[in-house]
Amino acid sequence: MSDFLTAAVGFILAMLALGLVSILRGPGDEDRMMAAQLIGTGGIAALLLLGTVTDVPAAIDVALTLALLATFASIAFVKKGLSSLEADAPRKTEDR
Repeated sequence: MSDFLTAAVGFILAMLALGLVSILRGPGDEDRMMAAQLIGTGGIAALLLLGTVTDVPAAIDVALTLALLATFASIAFVKKGLSSLEADAPRKTEDR
């Protein structure tokens, strides 16, 4: 079973390398953020699998901490996008 999990970790790491290419060549900020979220999710999965294979509970703790930080990064990106949309919106003037 550990051979299968180790192979799964190798596959996940290969997919993370492809995601890194997407970050470097992404056409827009949104695409790059989605690729960064993909890399974060893949890194969490790799850490969880490695923690299970090697019986290192600290790796599982680090993976869960990274999952929490990725959530905050997503929220911050969305809030930044909303504030820039509000700043670009034309001001409504009321007729008196």
